Parts: sequence; structure tokens; C-alpha cells
Amino acid sequence: MIRKITYTTILLFVLGATSGFAQQDTILIKPRIRVMIDNDFSGDPDGLFQLVHHLLSPSVKITGVIGSHLKKNDPFDPSTVTADHAVEKATEVIRLLGMERSVPVYAGSNTGLDNSQVPKVSAAAQAIVREAMRTDTKLPLYIVCGAGLTDVASAYLIEPKIAEKITLVWIGGPEYEGLAFLPPGSKGPEYNLAIDIKAVQTVFNSSKIPVWQVPRNAYRQTLLSYSELSARIKPQGKVGLYLYQSIEKLMGRLAKVNYSIGETYIIGDSPLVLLTALQSSFEADPSSSDYVLRKSPKINDEGFYEANAAGRTIRVYTRLDTRLMFDDLFAKLSLIKNN
Repeated sequence: MIRKITYTTILLFVLGATSGFAQQDTILIKPRIRVMIDNDFSGDPDGLFQLVHHLLSPSVKITGVIGSHLKKNDPFDPSTVTADHAVEKATEVIRLLGMERSVPVYAGSNTGLDNSQVPKVSAAAQAIVREAMRTDTKLPLYIVCGAGLTDVASAYLIEPKIAEKITLVWIGGPEYEGLAFLPPGSKGPEYNLAIDIKAVQTVFNSSKIPVWQVPRNAYRQTLLSYSELSARIKPQGKVGLYLYQSIEKLMGRLAKVNYSIGETYIIGDSPLVLLTALQSSFEADPSSSDYVLRKSPKINDEGFYEANAAGRTIRVYTRLDTRLMFDDLFAKLSLIKNN
């Protein structure tokens, strides 16, 4: 008998081994890249959307999830153990999906670098080094980061050879002159860059790590309306409700101090999924989004770019395929909502 294979069958099979979904005996989608996720999950809830979406993507093998720190006194989490809190949040999501036996979680440093040449040794930094230096797999390794770069920079400082073995996809950095304008009222360095300026200096100024950068003008394209959250996220079972409530709770906190964010929210870390899991079928690449090639700038001590003619070439994304990114998230949540 020939069994009809659908995308639902594929997704349920991929999740079946660890999350209790019905297993199938055939699979069409297999992992073609490895991904380590690094995010500040105790902060902006957009990272929770990215984590769920990545974990539901069968074309990537998630080899680890890193909980990283926020800037000191960040209003999302003003504690001194924000990386530990990020681990708790990531573990909560992984358990919600029933994947706790297959996805390891590592704590990053709770503070940024004191010196751009000295690592903050953590379980996360050591895990990056171990994964990058593996010799038992040929799957390319992407480190995807929606936060500061402390743990990536520390891993590089521990073992510089990882620069030859990874691609860093980073949500962060301000607009580039000639490509985009600053958003209204912008002051100081961009949010993720400001978390640990020294770490960004390590990666951009000193290392040869290949970088795919999604700067602020690009990640600000990733808007979901409150109506979409209500109609297309909230009804999708316990996972959809969890994601919806993460934004609703934030809106409630802001309303108490009479601050309105309007009717959209920037789900700014989801490009990490778009640029890895949702690459083109043949000649794999994030072909539905646009980028330019730039010389990696130097990052100064204030957290701004300085021209660097000797810098390596990096990708700077300018336009993101938000249709593919969000419709894929909606579809995957719909496929698992009854499980």
C-alpha cells in the first residue's frame, strides 16, 4: 500500500519522536542545516515567536537553545540574572511543545564582556564551540541571534577556529547610511547592539565570522497587527494562546502607564527563521528576501558604525519576505493546534 504523504504528515512525524504526536513511517523533509538559537527570552516576547517557529521547522536541526542576557536594568527584566530567566522561558516553550528530551538549553553569561579580548566563559559559549568543532556531520551550522552577541563573541575568543565553521545570522545594528533612515525619535545605539557593545566589536572588528545582518530598518518590517494576533495566532491551540498572551500581557503593562503601541507589534526575531529554515528548495539560499554586500564596519565605543575599507564582506538584509515568514508560522501552528 502506498501511503499519501502530506505536509501535515511530515510535520507530525518530525515532532512525533519527542512530543507525543502520531509517528509516520515516511518523511519527505529532512534537516539540511544545523541551527543554534541564541536569544534573550526573558525580554521582548518576539523571541518566543521565533523559538516556536524554529522548533516547528523540519528542515533545520536545532542543536541547542541559548538563553542570553539583557542590558542592565532593562525594563523587560531588570534583574541581574536575565540569562537564567531566559533559560527558564526557553525551557517553558520547549516543554509546551513536548520537546524537552531532544532540545538542550544552555545558559549564557548574565553580563556582557568587560574586555573585547577576554571571553565570558559560560555553558552557552562552550556549547557553541563544541557544536562548531564537530567532525561527525557535514550539515552547515548557523548561529542565529536575536539579542546581544556576548556568547558568540566569547565562543570565538575561546576558539577562534569557529569563524571558519559557522554563519552568524544576527538581528541587530542600526541603519546603514544610504540604505535607510533612522526611525523617528531614535537616540543612542540600536537595542541589541547596546546590550553588549564590546561583544559586537569582537565579532565585527576582530573576527572573520561570516555575518548575515538584519539591521533595525529590516527587522522593523516584521509587523503583525493585533487583529492578526487575535484571529490567526490566538485560536491555534495552547501554543498559539501562549504566544498571543505574551503580547497581550505586555500591552496590558504598557496600558497601566498610559503608553499605547497602537495596533501592531514588531515580531522582529522571526527573520532568523526566514533566513534559515525557509531557504529556497534548490540552490538553497534565502532567495525571497533582498540583501546588499557591505564591508563590515567597525563598531566604535558608542555603538555606532565607522567605515572600514579593510573589513570583510558581510550580508546586510534590506527587505524581508514577511508574507512567507508569517504565513508559514500561521500554517505550522494550525497543523499542531489539536495536539
